[in-house]
Amino acid sequence: MARQDSTQPSSALEQEREKSKRIGALGGLWPFLRPYKLMIVLAAFALILTAGISLVLPLAVRRVVDGFDGATDLILDQYFLAALAIAILLALGTGMRYYLVTRLGERVVADIREALFARVIGMSPVFFERIMTGEVLSRITTDTTLILSVIGSSVSVALRNVLIFLGGLVLMLFTSAKLSGLVLLIVPAVIVPIILLGRRLRVLSRENQDWIAVSSGNASEALSSVQTVQAFTYEDASRTKFNEVTEESFLSAKKRVGTRAVMTVIVIALIFSGVVGVLWIGMRDVRSDEMSIGALVQFVIYSVMVAGAVGALSEIWGELQRAAGATERLVELLNAKDEVRDPAQPKTVPAPVKGAISFDNVSFRYPARPKQVALEEINLDIAPGETVALVGPSGAGKSTIIQLIQRFYDPSEGAVKLDGMDLREVSRADFRRSIALVPQDAVVFAATARENIRFGRPEASDAEVEEAARAAAAHEFLAKLPDGYDTYVGERGVMLSGGQKQRIAIARAILRDAPVLLLDEATSALDAESERLVQAAVDQMAQGRTTIIIAHRLATVKNADRIVVFDEGCILAQGSHDQLVAQGGLYARLAKLQFTDGLAAE
Repeated sequence: MARQDSTQPSSALEQEREKSKRIGALGGLWPFLRPYKLMIVLAAFALILTAGISLVLPLAVRRVVDGFDGATDLILDQYFLAALAIAILLALGTGMRYYLVTRLGERVVADIREALFARVIGMSPVFFERIMTGEVLSRITTDTTLILSVIGSSVSVALRNVLIFLGGLVLMLFTSAKLSGLVLLIVPAVIVPIILLGRRLRVLSRENQDWIAVSSGNASEALSSVQTVQAFTYEDASRTKFNEVTEESFLSAKKRVGTRAVMTVIVIALIFSGVVGVLWIGMRDVRSDEMSIGALVQFVIYSVMVAGAVGALSEIWGELQRAAGATERLVELLNAKDEVRDPAQPKTVPAPVKGAISFDNVSFRYPARPKQVALEEINLDIAPGETVALVGPSGAGKSTIIQLIQRFYDPSEGAVKLDGMDLREVSRADFRRSIALVPQDAVVFAATARENIRFGRPEASDAEVEEAARAAAAHEFLAKLPDGYDTYVGERGVMLSGGQKQRIAIARAILRDAPVLLLDEATSALDAESERLVQAAVDQMAQGRTTIIIAHRLATVKNADRIVVFDEGCILAQGSHDQLVAQGGLYARLAKLQFTDGLAAE
């Protein structure tokens, strides 16, 4: 899978999707349909029942027409009572078919959405480097909506029309072989445009879906950063960019709709022209007493039913092709390979976790930048309960250390170990339970403040949540919110300041109570007073835990057990604050700049 550019669908992705443009792609839905075989059987029974009743009606009409002149009132009453019974049976069968098929479609689509989300939410960051979040959302929503349309309607209607077409054709032959032969001469003329234009329609359908995904990705990216867009007065440029993509989507859809309209015109014109011609011949046969008027009426009804079935199938064919394309896209997502995977037979992390972390000759390059070294031959051992600070300029490799400890990526060479066990030998969910993270950019969900803190440990009580908030210096501002801890904080925490969001993230980590604590610029968004309070809480929380701190402000890591200095993916030096200052070098220069400037400012 390739990440799509914001202005046009990826050519590599298009080439990959060109390999399979066939209705058979709908077979990818079978694993989701299999658990509901009974429902499928009942729906098929209702489908056959309604199609059979529809095919019986013209036979009854013929008998009424041919026997009308000599029929008694009793016979006529019986005919119409039978017709009423058939109509009621048809209504019941149709209602049953609609209920079963629609329910099946809703159930299967819900299962697909759940499976897609379950698959995507566990994918490593490598996956999201190659595909936009908006495209994933488009597949979960737009593509599954197409699938719902097909399972809940199109397939049922298509099968019903196939049955009517085949049954009607047989009964047409039974009614008049001569007229049926003339009708069959029209069939090749109808099938050829369906095949030729259908191929073009498949290409346009996939192209349209690609543009919809790009449009969704573009909108998602802009709306998720709406404050930055507005701050730089980029609204007009964003609108222009989105409009361009949306117009391309519209133009693609217009070509698809135009092609389908042309196909519909050709098919219907050919079918009904043929029917009119056959009727002309049939009327001449009636006038010469070669067939009865009832037989002609019966043949006409079957002809209209068969013609309508073919016309409907030409319409549904386009829907099936679009759904086939959507199915391919969904199957691609479900079958996408994650470069970071759990082992087939994972080992169990020994309990309790002590928190010893080691980097054994680790080198790493980000998949998106394979030529640029992020870490090179790193050897680092962190003892249980030790507080280690990682310092250095931006891009030195500090955050990469945090990423590898959580196994968001695997090292290109070497191994990252927890308590002596290679992380690649353990289930990710297993060892991540032993890690608490406070990221530089605090993530706050569209929920209440209490739910955001409880994210660290879902089973925690309200008292434990509030205790964690007090430790993170968050209780005071949370208590002043309109509904206190139960205040809805908005999408991405838009109702909170940066410092408030950071304190919620710290409270979340405190509540998790994990043996390994990762702090990535945890106090960077706090004011001096809040930083002092939170720093005290962090120092208290670090007691007895393995703590790794990333910080640019050296004052926050001055008292760490050990400071490791990074630059250009390598470890330059490590030791205490005083030792590193005495050694000179990069750390000494940073310390001189920060502490001298701080004293001058005071």
